[in-house]
Amino acid sequence: MKIIHSIQELRKELHMRRFDKERISFVPTMGNLHEGHISLIHKAAEKADCVVASIFVNPLQFGAHEDLESYPSTPAEDEAQLIETGSVDFLFRPRVEEIYPVGQENHTIVEVPNISDVYCGASRPGHFRGVATIVCKLLNIVQPDFAVFGNKDYQQLMVIRKMVEDLCLPVKIIGADTARAKSGLALSSRNGYLTPEELKIAPNLYKALSQAKEAILEGQADIKGIEARANQFLEQAGLQPDYFDICNGKTLEPALKSDQQLVILAAAYLGKARLIDNIVVNADINA
Repeated sequence: MKIIHSIQELRKELHMRRFDKERISFVPTMGNLHEGHISLIHKAAEKADCVVASIFVNPLQFGAHEDLESYPSTPAEDEAQLIETGSVDFLFRPRVEEIYPVGQENHTIVEVPNISDVYCGASRPGHFRGVATIVCKLLNIVQPDFAVFGNKDYQQLMVIRKMVEDLCLPVKIIGADTARAKSGLALSSRNGYLTPEELKIAPNLYKALSQAKEAILEGQADIKGIEARANQFLEQAGLQPDYFDICNGKTLEPALKSDQQLVILAAAYLGKARLIDNIVVNADINA
């Protein structure tokens, strides 16, 4: 695995790979890697001859009072994990100055309308503007055939898919299954903020999602009632709900009785951490 810090050097290396007619897959991360990230690497390796991973903590997607300064950083451990996979050809680790040479305030912004303003977008104004901007920029730098993202960030994945489609970017976006601990807790770098006691409480977010899915599959059509019971369950379990919404799986609009592809999106606060998760439901809630 070769570690690269400059855009120019990475493009030079990848030009040679394309000259050899190799397919390229890409996994962008913010570091502090865990098993979920590694599963994305394995997925990327299945799709292409050359795998590029990136580690860049993007300041543009953090709000004024969010955890940019304290976001966990484990560079040596990250590199060791990527090397151990045996699948990563290049690790791109740019400095902020390499990505935003004229400063964030003067940088062109990519914004995906409507879908970026709800759920996590409402709780974190400007977050998806930062995500869309950095992902668009990284895709233009790497120019991969495939890019792999986790399904855990369902709304983020939909924002990225729409951006790629709207801007006619020649890359196939692949969603990978959410990696979970045995408890059901979705793996996340921010899980490191949780105390041992909070780690016992956190899996209740996935439990609430699973209960809501079961209610829908049983034929319960009172969407607001299911959501209300889930929020009550989370509060009683010791989490502070941010949102818990049953949505159309393709548009993220509030679910209708005629919808068959659904997704339940949830976010909750626990101690210093904000946890997000989702579960997909394929059912006709009017049945």
